[in-house]
Amino acid sequence: MNKTVNKGGGRMRKQDLAARILEFLQMQNKQSFNYKQIAFGIGAESKSNRMDVINMLDELVAADDILEVDLGKYKAKANRGTENVGYFVRRSNGKNAVVVDDEYIMVAERNSMHALNGDRVRVVVSAARRGQDPEARVIEILETKEQQFVGTLRIEKNYAALVTDSKFLAADIILDKGKLRGGKSGDKAVARITNWRDDEMNPRGEIIDILGTKGENNAEMHAILAEFGLPYKYPENVEKAAERISEGITPEEVAKREDFRSVTTFTIDPRDAKDFDDALSIRQLANGNWEVGVHIADVTHYVKPGSVIDKEAQKRATSVYLVDRTIPMLPERLSNGICSLRPDEDKLTFSAIFELDQKANVLNSRIGRTAIRSNRRFTYEEAQEIIETGKGEFARELGVLNGLAKELRRRRYQAGALEFDRAEVRFEIDETGKPVSVYFKESKDANKLIEEFMLLANLTVAESVGKKPKGKKAKTFVYRVHDNPDPEKIGNLALIASRFGYKLTTDGSSREVNKSVNRLLRDVKGKGEENMLSILAIRSMAKAVYTTDNVGHYGLAMPYYTHFTSPIRRYPDMMVHRLLAKYAEGGRSVDKVKLEDECRHDSDMEQLAANAERASIRYKQVEFMQERLGEIYDGVISGVTEWGFYVELNDSMCEGLVPIRDLADDYYDFDEKNYCLIGRRHGVRYTLGDQVKVQVARADLDRKQLDFALIDDKGNPNKPIEERNPGKRHEPQKHGKGKSRGRGGNRRR
Repeated sequence: MNKTVNKGGGRMRKQDLAARILEFLQMQNKQSFNYKQIAFGIGAESKSNRMDVINMLDELVAADDILEVDLGKYKAKANRGTENVGYFVRRSNGKNAVVVDDEYIMVAERNSMHALNGDRVRVVVSAARRGQDPEARVIEILETKEQQFVGTLRIEKNYAALVTDSKFLAADIILDKGKLRGGKSGDKAVARITNWRDDEMNPRGEIIDILGTKGENNAEMHAILAEFGLPYKYPENVEKAAERISEGITPEEVAKREDFRSVTTFTIDPRDAKDFDDALSIRQLANGNWEVGVHIADVTHYVKPGSVIDKEAQKRATSVYLVDRTIPMLPERLSNGICSLRPDEDKLTFSAIFELDQKANVLNSRIGRTAIRSNRRFTYEEAQEIIETGKGEFARELGVLNGLAKELRRRRYQAGALEFDRAEVRFEIDETGKPVSVYFKESKDANKLIEEFMLLANLTVAESVGKKPKGKKAKTFVYRVHDNPDPEKIGNLALIASRFGYKLTTDGSSREVNKSVNRLLRDVKGKGEENMLSILAIRSMAKAVYTTDNVGHYGLAMPYYTHFTSPIRRYPDMMVHRLLAKYAEGGRSVDKVKLEDECRHDSDMEQLAANAERASIRYKQVEFMQERLGEIYDGVISGVTEWGFYVELNDSMCEGLVPIRDLADDYYDFDEKNYCLIGRRHGVRYTLGDQVKVQVARADLDRKQLDFALIDDKGNPNKPIEERNPGKRHEPQKHGKGKSRGRGGNRRR
C-alpha cells in the first residue's frame, strides 16, 4: 500500500481530503478498503482526521464518486468512456447489468448484444448524467457461458415457444414446431438458445429434453435440477459399467487389510437412508481403554481413476438431496449395494482407528484399509431410544460411545468451536409427491455421537498429511477450510447485539471471538431477539470450501480438517482416499495447480447442489401453503430488503415476502445497516427478528414464491393511510439515492 504523507499532521482541508481519497482508491488497482486502511493510506491517522475520512467517504458515496461495495468497504469506480471487461448479468425484470470489478453498471437491452447471464463481455461505460446512473454498452461477447433454460411449452397454430421460468431471461424462446421431441403444450421442457439476432426481440432455440406435464412432481423436481444445470438421470454406459463390477471380496484382498469382521460394528443413519457410508466399531482393550474404529466405505477400491464411473462422479462432485429424492453421485449398484455398509455382509473399508481413555483423550491413532462386517443397522431414532433408556441391543457400546462423544464435543466447544444448532424443515409427502405435513429434524445425542466421531476422523486424516515437523514440507492435499468471518460483519453484529445489552468480543483470537458468539447464542435463547441475532451471527460467517491451501476450519476451531467420511456422496472424499493411499506407499506430492482446480469445481458443485435443495424445499413450501390461502400465522421477520421483508412462519418454517407496496399505512425506507424498514410518518419499524402475524396472500408455484399480508394485533390487514386518517392524505416525500421506494414505487424482488 503506497502511503501519502500528511505533513504536519494537522487537519486537512475538505477538498484536499476528497482529492487524496479519490487518488488513493484509483491507484489501488480497484481493491476495496475500510476507512482505517484509507486513513492510513493517505496519512490521516489522527483521531480528528479519521473522523473526517469517515464523513468524506459518506459524502463521496452519496455523490456517486466512489462505491461502497460492502458494508464499510470502499473502492474506486470503473473508468468512464473507456473499455472494460466484465460479466453480464441478465434479469427477467429487464434490469440488465455488467459487473466490472465488483461494480454493477446498468445495460439497456438495446446495448446488450443479447448477451446471456454469465457471459464475459467487453463494454464501454458512459459518464453519468446529472441525477442519473452511468450505463454501459456491450461491444463484444468474449466468452459465452454454456447454459440451458427450463420452462413450459406453448404450442400455437403458427408457432411454438418455451415460456421460461428463468429469472435470467424475460423473453420466450422460439422453437421449431417440427423438432419438439414429442412435447405437448403445457409440458415442462429444457431448451438451449441457438441464435439471437440483433433485430429480433426473442431468441431462437431447440428442445434438449421433455420433462413431463407441468405440475406433476417428477417433472417439477427434474426441472429444478435442470435449472441449476444438475443431472437428473444416469448415463446408460455408466450404469452398465457399474453392473460389471464384482462385489465379491476375496481372501487375498482381506489378507492385505486389518480385519475387523469379528469386532462389534454398527451403522446409525436416517430411517430412509440406503447408502450407509460410515460405521463405528468398538471394543475394550486389555488396558481398560477403548478402541473405536471409524470405518468408511472403500469406494476407490472399486472406482478406478479415469474410468467412466470415475469421470461421471468427478463431473457431478456430489449427490444431490431434494425434498423427495436423492440424485446419487455414483450408480445405485455401488452407492446402495456394493459399497453400502449393510449389516451381515463383509465390506471393504478405509478406516481411522483410535485408542481413547475413559476421558476421551486420544492416546493412539492409525489410518488404513480394513475389512468389516456390520452387526446391526440402527436408525437415529432407534439408537436415541437405547441411549435414553439404556436398554436394547448394544446398549453398553452405545452408552460408552455417547459418553466419549460428549466429552469430545465439550472440549471442542471449549477450544472455541461454534454452536449453531438450528432445526431443519422436512416434509411428509404422499405417493404422488404432494406435501401433507411438516416436521422438524432436530439433532439429538445419536446424531451428535456420529457427528463427533466423523469430525475426529476428518481432523486426524488432515493432520496425518498436513501436520509436519518444522523444516519438513507437507505434501499437497485436499482440505475443507472455513475462513475467519468478515471483521465488518462481526463488528456490525456486535453493534446490534449491544443495543439489546449483549457484549460481543470482536478483537482477539478466533477462540475468544467464537466463545463470545457462543455465549451470545446461549444468552438469547427463548428471548425476543433470539431470531434476529442468531440469523445475523450465521450470516457473518464465511462459507466452507475445498482447497489445497490450509487455513484451518474456523467454525470447528480445528487447524486441520478435511472430508474423508462420505466418499459415496462426495468426490473430495474419494480424492482424499486416493491421496492417503498414494502417500502411504511413498508416492510423490501431486500437482497442486491441478488439484486446486478440482477443489474449486467441487466447491462450485456443492453450492449448486445446495441451491437446488433449497429450491425444492421452497417449491414444497409453496405447494403446501397453496391450500392454506387466507389463513393467519405467527412468524418472525427473517430478512429485510428494499422491496419488503421476509417472514418465516413459526409452525412450518415456510418463508414468504410481505411486499413494501402492500404496507399501505405509511411510506417506508430501507435502513440497510440496521436491517429494518422505517415508516417516514409514524416511525414504525420492521426489524430482522421481529415477531409478526401474517396472512397467506399469494402462492406462485412457477416462481416458488409466497406472499404474505401483514395482520395487526386486532386481526385486521395493514390499512392505507387514508383509511386510518379519513380526510387526510400523506404525499410521498422525495427520497435520497439508495432509499427504498414508498407504496407502489418499489422494485419487486
